[in-house]
Amino acid sequence: MGYKLRERKNPQNPQAAAKLYAIPVNGGKVSQKEIAADIVGLSSLARGDVANVIDSLLDTVPKYLLMGKSVSLGELGTLRISFSSEGVETAADFNTSMISGVKILFTPSVELLKAIESIRFEKSE
Repeated sequence: MGYKLRERKNPQNPQAAAKLYAIPVNGGKVSQKEIAADIVGLSSLARGDVANVIDSLLDTVPKYLLMGKSVSLGELGTLRISFSSEGVETAADFNTSMISGVKILFTPSVELLKAIESIRFEKSE
């Protein structure tokens, strides 16, 4: 995994000298088509079958998330929706316009976390 060093100031102490911090270097994106091709190489399925399964997964996951369910993707991890809201004194004072910051959270599985334990870093230019 590549990294670069970037100078950053401490926002909690703007008068302090800036320090160098490592940031990950993005190695580019892998497309759904490339992932499907890799899976074809690991299985007896045809490319169209794998692409269909991935497409179906991408169509199905949002349905369950919108139902308020966590979606387990096995040894990959779990997806769930999270949000924040304004605080109120009583339930009668609350309305849904006070909900904001809706996002999807991903929690990696123990297996995925173990898989990245052997990560090695190298400085990129």
